[in-house]
Amino acid sequence: MVKISGKARRLRVYLGEAGKYKGVPVYHAIVLKAKELGLAGATVFHGVEGFGANSRIKTSRVLELSNDLPLVIDIVDSIEYIEKIMPFLDEIVTEGLITIEDVEIIKYTNKG
Repeated sequence: MVKISGKARRLRVYLGEAGKYKGVPVYHAIVLKAKELGLAGATVFHGVEGFGANSRIKTSRVLELSNDLPLVIDIVDSIEYIEKIMPFLDEIVTEGLITIEDVEIIKYTNKG
């Protein structure tokens, strides 16, 4: 078991599910890159409704179904590791929002 605590950063990427990068969904490419770079983990959250810079509401309601629902990719790691993925995000996220905030890790476990 591994236990880590201390200062870290949370990186969030807000985008739509329809975006592609080299034929792969953008969100999936980000998760793969995070794994390749050795980041602690990445989680993709699927939104049921939202809007972005274009102010067009995207929803999962049946009568108004969108094919570009909102997604949030959440990654928490050390400042060093978050900085490793930033050049890739600058390249791949052409429509979306990226935020970074300081966080405190209380517990991180890996049972191997």
